[in-house]
Amino acid sequence: MYLSYYGLEFNPFDKDIETKYAYETEDLKILKNRLEFVKENKTMALITGNPGMGKTFAIRNFISELNRNLYKVIYICMSTVTTYEFYKQLCYELGIEPPFKKVDMFREIQERILNLSKDKKINVIIVLDEAQYLKTGILNDLKILLNFDLDSKNYVSLILVGQPVLNSILRRNIFDALSQRITVSYNMVGFNKEELKDYIETRIKLAHGNNGIFNEQAIEAIFNACNGSIRVANNIITKSLIIGKSKQFQTIDSDLILEAVNDLALG
Repeated sequence: MYLSYYGLEFNPFDKDIETKYAYETEDLKILKNRLEFVKENKTMALITGNPGMGKTFAIRNFISELNRNLYKVIYICMSTVTTYEFYKQLCYELGIEPPFKKVDMFREIQERILNLSKDKKINVIIVLDEAQYLKTGILNDLKILLNFDLDSKNYVSLILVGQPVLNSILRRNIFDALSQRITVSYNMVGFNKEELKDYIETRIKLAHGNNGIFNEQAIEAIFNACNGSIRVANNIITKSLIIGKSKQFQTIDSDLILEAVNDLALG
């Protein structure tokens, strides 16, 4: 087993690692502060970044720290659904049996949010992941759905998460009313070189692995290959450990990293 060969008790580069072990990159620190603002002010946020930059993990980390007695989180990633299906999903998440008509679903959703906020003192946070795929009808309806008391009150936080193309989509004139509601935005850029080095070292330490598994040239090669992507870096690291064990290498060097990158490219 490649993990035990390097003294690792588990794979610390696995995507399923617990959020309490989240490595705080500058991205994550900034995002946590901005999401705290969204949470406290019941406003709207736009979080973007290329695939693998850690957007969903950051949101998962944010959600895990919320008091479930004070916050109701609705996370939706089925972004290719129709507007009608979207409303049905919102109803289900809010504990509403969806009425047949969309207008009735809309009314009951708003009433439920008001009930949670005013009567039960529970704040609703809606997270829409992969939002670049949301249909125009859904994006248009979001601004209406967030309209309470003649647009004088905020009773729900909305977080749109997606790839950078989402910024371009929301700049279209048709979405002006929605984009004007965005008070917090951030584009995740991923690791810098020092963060990557520290990330690898702290992750290996977390799994009680051997010191110095990756030499400096290997870390440089990983950084050049991953383009800041946490997901890509994790894949390269895991693949290099597998190859390294098969070749009985105690230390991973840049040649092994390049071999891992090529293997991953071949699928």
